[in-house]
Order: sequence, then C-alpha cells, then structure tokens
Amino acid sequence: MEYAGKAFRYGRDIDTDVIIPARYLNTSDAQELAKHCMEDLDTTFVERVQPGDIIVTEENFGCGSSREHAPIAIKAAGVDAVIAKSFARIFYRNAINTGLVILECPEAVDAISEGDQVKVDTETGTITDVTTGRTFKAQPFPPFIAEIIEAGGLVPRWQKKRAAEGAAR
Repeated sequence: MEYAGKAFRYGRDIDTDVIIPARYLNTSDAQELAKHCMEDLDTTFVERVQPGDIIVTEENFGCGSSREHAPIAIKAAGVDAVIAKSFARIFYRNAINTGLVILECPEAVDAISEGDQVKVDTETGTITDVTTGRTFKAQPFPPFIAEIIEAGGLVPRWQKKRAAEGAAR
C-alpha cells in the first residue's frame, strides 16, 4: 500500500504518555483520543495534522506504558504512517494490532525535515522524501503482518477471515 503526506518531526524517547496523556484514558473512543494526540509535546499537532500525514521520529518511539490507545490516537488523528529509527517493542506490536503503518529506517529519519512531503510504499519498504527527491529502503512487512495492517488491525482481520470462512460453508 502507498501513503503520502507531510512530515511531522519529533525527537527520541517519545513515550505513550506524550502520545496520548493518561488523563484521557477514560475512553477508548478513537475520535476522542485523536483530539488529544501529542498535545503534551505539540499543542498545535491536532490543528495542523491532515489525513495522510506522516510522523518521523528518532529512537524508541512509543516507550513507556503498554497502551493501545497511543497508536489508536495517532491513526485516528489522521496519521497514515510513523517512520522511526526504532520503536519500543510493545508499541510496535500495538501499532500492528491496530493497523498503524510503522517503518524503521534511520537513514530516512536523518534526512527528512519537518514539513517535507513523504511517500511510503509498504510493499517494497520504499520511503521517498518527495521534497528532496531522496529515496530510502526500510524492511517491508512480512505478508501476514501486511495482511493485518491492510485489514485495519488484528480484530478487523480476524472478523474478515471469519466472515469469509462462514461464506465458504
């Protein structure tokens, strides 16, 4: 799948409490979470983000508490993909389970600037900084993970699979 949008740049060790502050965890409504995404780090993020935009960040993105609210808030805010030098392992899995595209590519992170137009092809792992014309290579997802992300997450994939099995009977 291909995604394209404007880059939002952030630093290292962005924890889940910054992605979605704990004071908003009394809901699991994605649209309500989206209203508060990144607000303790960037108070203008939700005003500026547009559908399809891409977060570009340094090491250890999503560290801290194990909460699926963080990738849900990011995705519901309109972000199509997160490119990082590295992700906290539990965030990595929660992102896949909720259908958020995540790619590790230190070279792309070092080269992409705030506001650059970025294109991502998850099938090939290609990341293009359209603004500068530079291209980078991340590891593409294995087919089973790509299937989860393309379905919108683990639960929607399971529902789709169960519906297909029921129709085949």
